[in-house]
Amino acid sequence: MLKFLFPILLLIFSANLFAQVKIVTPPKPVITFSESLQAIVITSKNWSAEQGEAQTFERENIKSKWKAVGKSFPVVIGKNGMAWSDALNDLPSGTGSMFLMKTEGDGKSPAGIFSLTSAFGTIEKNDRIKLPYTKLEQWTECVDDVKSSHYNQLVNRMQVGNFDWKSSEKMLEIRPQYDLGVFVEHNAKKQSGAGSCIFLHIWKDAESGTAGCTAMARQNMETILYWLEAKKNPVLIQLPSEDYNKLQTSWKLPKLK
Repeated sequence: MLKFLFPILLLIFSANLFAQVKIVTPPKPVITFSESLQAIVITSKNWSAEQGEAQTFERENIKSKWKAVGKSFPVVIGKNGMAWSDALNDLPSGTGSMFLMKTEGDGKSPAGIFSLTSAFGTIEKNDRIKLPYTKLEQWTECVDDVKSSHYNQLVNRMQVGNFDWKSSEKMLEIRPQYDLGVFVEHNAKKQSGAGSCIFLHIWKDAESGTAGCTAMARQNMETILYWLEAKKNPVLIQLPSEDYNKLQTSWKLPKLK
């Protein structure tokens, strides 16, 4: 009798042991700036300026030099300027503004280097869009509630199992600014209170700063959207001009004219 019971008990024990093992999904690898072949550079006059200039760059491979693409164009950034973000770059040593970090609701755009991972808009997905794309619907929201498990995420309210936020951006209500946009991977770790829902998008006008995004004329936003390619690991580099020039060599940034 025991010779028949032993295999059964062993099978039960093994099943229970397996059930207690937590299968961990490995995190997605972080694509570093050194692996990028496309870059959008935004510079402003100083840390408090709400207007800036954009220039796009690309390179053939990671050992090639960056080359400017097209002409530079104006943008608006946060109505209160910029503040540092913990992004793809290490924070440089320094004093004063160097230690001012972006927080939720501060009206500042994040400074640093950020992956550009996905796009959104009101138009249908087409072959010219080479980033993962979300077509905005009635229930599409970006969660800015610091207590939510969906903080700093673009979600469909009707498709989320645990609706746990009290504050969000209803994306379709913010038009025409959100007719086209690109998600900026600021606060990729979803750290509570570090800032959320940062995009490249269409501006209201050339004089109005944003709540923290970077905005531009629709024609320029279209050009950017159709130029970006996910396989080229595009990034946004955003800094005041003086700091950009100081860090250009050590960070191996594209050289501005």
